[in-house]
Amino acid sequence: MTRDRQLLKGALFILVSELMFASMGAAVKAAAMSGMPNEVTVFLRNLVGTFLILPWLLRGGLGNLRSEVPHLHLLRALMGLSAMYCFFYALGRLALADGMLLKMTAPIFMPLIAWLWLRERAPASAVLAVPIGFLGVLLVLRPGGDFNWVALIGLAGGAFAALAKVTVRRLSRTEPTARIVFYFALLAAVFSAAPLAWAWQAPTAEQWALVLAIALFGTLGQILLTGGYASAPTARIAPFTYFSVLFGVAYGYLIWGEVLDLYFVAGALLIAFAGILALHPQAEVAVVETHETGRAAQAG
Repeated sequence: MTRDRQLLKGALFILVSELMFASMGAAVKAAAMSGMPNEVTVFLRNLVGTFLILPWLLRGGLGNLRSEVPHLHLLRALMGLSAMYCFFYALGRLALADGMLLKMTAPIFMPLIAWLWLRERAPASAVLAVPIGFLGVLLVLRPGGDFNWVALIGLAGGAFAALAKVTVRRLSRTEPTARIVFYFALLAAVFSAAPLAWAWQAPTAEQWALVLAIALFGTLGQILLTGGYASAPTARIAPFTYFSVLFGVAYGYLIWGEVLDLYFVAGALLIAFAGILALHPQAEVAVVETHETGRAAQAG
């Protein structure tokens, strides 16, 4: 397959994966609006997701479960689960497009975390992305009006997601993608069971349908995203991940009549620009390295 066709394939995979993630976000918002506790939604999403992923992992036999770095899987699960709690909470209380946009702030945090932890030197474009991205976040937080504290929780979710993805970068040195995804789902299901002691509420038939949709859309999104990053360099196709915000805008308008304001549009453009800057490699070696990292990180 030619390079252009590989790039087109990767871009299409990313576009469809972001449609899946936006669909998952809409189902999460619908579950929250139906009265389903956030703790129950997170637990069931991870439990069902574990069973969906298990056949994929076990195709290579039980040996695929063996890991030399269980402590990193534990850290990745804790950070990823924290991000999920924040993200699901924000989706239930913000306009869908706002929640999807705040999820996309993770690339802004990643260069700083990678430098502090892995001692990776960030390129100049990634350093410049940080203040630009946070300026966009300030606009989304509605300056001069009622300060949006729920949006801060969504932003915290972006920071936790960045920590999780940098952990996946470290994991990807020795661990295959299927194992990373499986242990995240399994450990997240175990840890998220604890809050059920005070938050459990038996789902209705409608809520069970939403839970299945959340798990299915989330799992399909992960698989498609993995295929996209396997087909083309991250730096070339990563900007397509921001289509999840546009899909979120469409869902929000069509289902809940949500209308965007100019602050959101300006903030979204700045955050998207910052995310593209943060993922833009400075040399050919960076393209190869970022490609391999993106495949594992986004799949997890």
